[in-house]
Amino acid sequence: MKFKISKKILEKFPELNIGVLVVQDIDNSGSNKAITKLLRKQESEIRKNFNTETLSQNPKISAWRTAYSSFGAKPKKYKCSVENLYRMILNEIELKPINNLVDIYNYVSIKYIIPLGGDDTDKIDGTVTLKIAKGDEPFTVLNSEEVKSPKQGEVIYADDKEVLCRRWNWRECDKSKMTENTKNATLVIEGLPPFTKADISNIMTELAELVKKFCGGKSKMFILNNSLSEIKE
Repeated sequence: MKFKISKKILEKFPELNIGVLVVQDIDNSGSNKAITKLLRKQESEIRKNFNTETLSQNPKISAWRTAYSSFGAKPKKYKCSVENLYRMILNEIELKPINNLVDIYNYVSIKYIIPLGGDDTDKIDGTVTLKIAKGDEPFTVLNSEEVKSPKQGEVIYADDKEVLCRRWNWRECDKSKMTENTKNATLVIEGLPPFTKADISNIMTELAELVKKFCGGKSKMFILNNSLSEIKE
């Protein structure tokens, strides 16, 4: 698995910490009611403690709104993945079970108010890079055949052939989506302040334990930042 953060991203977001959990030989088949139960419990806690009027003022959400604004994405129109999940929950929408891996990372995401995502490692071509878009890279919209390109200056994840996620963590592609047949995956935890490197390490440890419990397999953990910007495995 090769993964890196571009120099321009680290210059723009010097306190960024990206947790990368590489999991192998997992069983992602079926649907586990225990994971759904975790989601429902967390959804209930969110409805008790948050509301749509003040959500954007939470430091863990406002950090992403500021980041989105910095690369030209209006936060009222484009919301980071975890804010989108929270707004669904606060509008009484239950998070629909997708598959065990996705359900696990959604649970961890809403528990800690931090964006998480993932890709099927076997569907990735070359190196995954978090970088600034040129504006001509191809992007296939999730669950469709529609191909678009990001805007120039947009923050994206891309492999050697195409965009894997637009507007940082706003919308994932179709190519590398995880399914019940996924055996190897790369899960990403995205930490801007107030999250620290230690926070990301602790969250990633919990994520790894949940994947092990419900999907088996083995895992490796990495944290990328200004000190270590690339995985070459």
